[in-house]
Amino acid sequence: MNKEQVERIHSGKGFIAALDQSGGSTPKALLQYGIKEDRYANEEEMYGVVHEMRTRIITSPAFNADAILGAILFENTMNRTIEGKFTADYLWENKGIVPFLKIDEGLADVQNGVQLMKPMTGLTERLKLAAERNIFGTKMRSVIKEANPEGIKKVVEQQFDIAKQILAEGLIPIIEPEVDIHSANRDHIERVLKEELLERLHALDPGANVMLKLTIPSEDNVYQALMKEPHVLRVVALSGGFGMKEANEKLARNHGLIASFSRALSEGLAAQQSDEQFNATLSNTIQAIYNASIT
Repeated sequence: MNKEQVERIHSGKGFIAALDQSGGSTPKALLQYGIKEDRYANEEEMYGVVHEMRTRIITSPAFNADAILGAILFENTMNRTIEGKFTADYLWENKGIVPFLKIDEGLADVQNGVQLMKPMTGLTERLKLAAERNIFGTKMRSVIKEANPEGIKKVVEQQFDIAKQILAEGLIPIIEPEVDIHSANRDHIERVLKEELLERLHALDPGANVMLKLTIPSEDNVYQALMKEPHVLRVVALSGGFGMKEANEKLARNHGLIASFSRALSEGLAAQQSDEQFNATLSNTIQAIYNASIT
């Protein structure tokens, strides 16, 4: 475990950039970037195009360690190179940004008001490869749609069971039980989720560190107890479908909570922009997310 990276994630000022759209979400992300589906003939070509987009973001002068602590990658991105280096090495060595890897394989169907993660095939091999590629930590997402205590418990249980496997491989897990922003009784879901998370965190082995990625809560600062829990390295927030302006406004009211935005980060970026336009747009976006993250 790289102590400099641990310290940066634990106490650095800034946010985590989420560059991990994959599978079904990739065509939508490319369309928002101004690239239509007729630009690629198959999945391999699609991932080539999306790597060009991510390379443009990562190599931009605006994408730097002054505001960005870490970046979450999709496995396909991890296995590709930027300027002759594997993406994780480029991020850390050239930019001073800590690399993470999305490891889940999508969501199961809704049951008990939640979507658990699908079974992960070859998880041990993926974690070993991540460690070889100098990845610092991982991210895995579940979704909670209803205030169903049994469902919420199952989500947290699954997340922590896999987190223990990740810790055993020397990586830091980002546990992401997303609360759907359209859920009724969101405030109640958040309180039940907080208690389930605290119970599981208290039961972790001494010295085991995890991160939490949570939907910006409906009640400001409701997750303060999670931030103070000794096993928690950092609590980060997903934009959850909010536009960047609204997400930043909500985030700024939650002290100590930092961003890990995906859609909001790439808002306004387009393949057709000149480098000057692209870098200026990205710079403004990063500054706005940074300002909301340091409150």
